[in-house]
Amino acid sequence: MSETGSLFDDHVDPDESPAAGDGAPLAERMRPRRLEDYLGQEEVLGPGSALRDLIEGDRLSSMILWGPPGCGKTTLARILAGRTGLEFIAFSAVLSGVREVRAVVAEARARRRVSGRGTLLFVDEIHRFNKAQQDAFLPHVEDGTIVLVGATTENPSFELNPALLSRSRVVVLRALDRDSLLAIARGALEDRERSGLPTGIALDDEALEVVVDGAGGDARAMFNRLEALVLREASRGGLGRSRIDAARARESLADPRLRYDKSGEEHFNVMSAFHKSLRGGDVQAGLYWLARMLEGGEDRAWVARRLVRFASEDVGLADPQALPLALAASAAWERLGSPEGELALAQAAAYLATAPKSNAIYRAFDAAREAVRSGELHDVPMHLRNASTGLMRSLGYGRDYRYPHDFDEAIADQGYLPAALADARFYEPSPFGHEKEIARRMSWWDEVRERLRGGKRDGTLRDPRAGERGEEGKP
Repeated sequence: MSETGSLFDDHVDPDESPAAGDGAPLAERMRPRRLEDYLGQEEVLGPGSALRDLIEGDRLSSMILWGPPGCGKTTLARILAGRTGLEFIAFSAVLSGVREVRAVVAEARARRRVSGRGTLLFVDEIHRFNKAQQDAFLPHVEDGTIVLVGATTENPSFELNPALLSRSRVVVLRALDRDSLLAIARGALEDRERSGLPTGIALDDEALEVVVDGAGGDARAMFNRLEALVLREASRGGLGRSRIDAARARESLADPRLRYDKSGEEHFNVMSAFHKSLRGGDVQAGLYWLARMLEGGEDRAWVARRLVRFASEDVGLADPQALPLALAASAAWERLGSPEGELALAQAAAYLATAPKSNAIYRAFDAAREAVRSGELHDVPMHLRNASTGLMRSLGYGRDYRYPHDFDEAIADQGYLPAALADARFYEPSPFGHEKEIARRMSWWDEVRERLRGGKRDGTLRDPRAGERGEEGKP
């Protein structure tokens, strides 16, 4: 290791797996090291498949691995690097950015120049990079400095830059079928030295099926269930004499705390399911996922914050009462604690699930913020500036400002945005809930302003106090 250190000092050797006793999860200890041991994706990796031919011909190119959690994306990337002799470098798009990409590329270029060895850069959750960040890979993929292997659970057509997609092969991986998961589970039970599972505890075939059937095609979830079941049986004193049957497996795995890792991936998966159920208007699912989190020991304050966030992000002005109610539920939980305060969280969840939905404010504020970040930093128009001193007034601050309350319908003929953004439309209300009323008001104000601008273009001066008020249609 050099004195300055290297981004690659802690690179992962794709041919190595953590030792059984080092505290790594069972899924990591049992990660396949060879292509021949990689089960469940025969459609894309079986003999005679296009990808298999590329691997065996050592003609590996950049690719995007698209598939659900636990289908083997990371494992396949490791195997590809080991099979083709490439240096394996991994980082997550959640934790890294363009600066880290540049550092990877610089050392990959140096490695190729010094040793002739190429680099496989594995980017987990590559969809988390925005389109501009994804552009950073393009020249280095094109000139062969790196072989990029990205992993995503999202549709690449929507989440990835078309330029990056055009330079990459998309490999679609499926959730693992029952037979593949059963074979993988049996491998862990047969190789106790590698898996680290306690010896002397056996599972009936029916019990193993219970483990597999509850994993939803996710090998990682299956390993978590298997490990939890065996370790629980060992804690009951079953070492050396226990054989777990289907009934015992169901009873043990019914404890939600065995299936909810509040500091790991399951924490995010269940919260994601909760949020999406509320967004989809499914109050039954929303209450189920809420119960999963609370029974699994999730931080109640964190759940309360998510409800408040949801009220603004997904309900917004379609129901202006959603945010106050979510805040009230949060305050109620803080006042009452558990278990009494949890009912307030359930009440808020049910209300939010059944409320009309709109992300118009969320999108509008994102658009306004993007305008600022992209350089739309224009001076405040003179008539809107604060004229708090004589000098400011002499310089024209506040000059020609028209006080709306002095005019008919409390609307003055003046702009409030910089001239360069005069036609900007950040917020467009949805047709749902209260936003229908907001849309009607905005339309009315637009009509009045257009009428005022038309009058000015015609050269007619308006008396602020003159004319009919025209109550019809007024907000």
